Amino acid sequence: MAMGNAASVSPFEALAARYDATFTSTPLGLRLRHAVWRHLDDRFFEESDAPRLLDLGCGTGEDAVHLALQGAHVLALDAAEAMTARTRRKAKQSGVGPRVAARTLPVERLDSLSGTFDGAYSNFGALNCVEDLRSVSTGLAPRLRPKAPVFLVLMGRLCPWEWVHFLARGEPRKAFRRLARGGTEWRGLTVRYPSVRTVKRAFARDFRFVKARAVGAFLPPSYLEPWAARHADLIALLDGWERRLEGVWPLPHLADHVLLEFRRR
Repeated sequence: MAMGNAASVSPFEALAARYDATFTSTPLGLRLRHAVWRHLDDRFFEESDAPRLLDLGCGTGEDAVHLALQGAHVLALDAAEAMTARTRRKAKQSGVGPRVAARTLPVERLDSLSGTFDGAYSNFGALNCVEDLRSVSTGLAPRLRPKAPVFLVLMGRLCPWEWVHFLARGEPRKAFRRLARGGTEWRGLTVRYPSVRTVKRAFARDFRFVKARAVGAFLPPSYLEPWAARHADLIALLDGWERRLEGVWPLPHLADHVLLEFRRR
């Protein structure tokens, strides 16, 4: 999912065509996404059967379509035109085209939006591509009603799965790339891995922090899908344990992704 500087071409333009095949539709990708959906479904439909939601970094629209199928109206944003085009196509094919509006817009330009939303979410690392998270909070807050739920899923800073995998391959720089000061360069984009504390601090003025949950602590990162496919029974067992313990310290701090729940002040 792509968000970034409006002046540059998003590297996700080139990845849009194969994103679903390499992540969304894989068994591991489905488990990780369903782990997030459980919480989005519970919170967003508490007060309304048809909430208006804001998707920050929609990718190919998998989350937007899922929520629209439950009755939500979603404005899906992404910096990559190829991603928003796929979101529109997927929404139409799923029969929810009128309930999903996809717009090519970087998260840094939230202040250009109008209207009020009942909730917002950003899934699977879109905000890791943003330099200033405090500006995201400042731009998002006026777009949400008071007490609106917000879910942010970012790539975590500490990932033991990644340490073991790349150290076993003799690649220590990749093993500890998330700890690099200032982030890691990837296809012309700087990817940052803020700690849970850093994200909480960036959103503290406008949002009340609720809870952190692990998404990929026991489950491995998506690039280990071939290994996961060979150990399907083990993955199912790990998934069950992760869902039971996802909010227990220190798992949210040791996961490939962390799900952070906030409420608009």
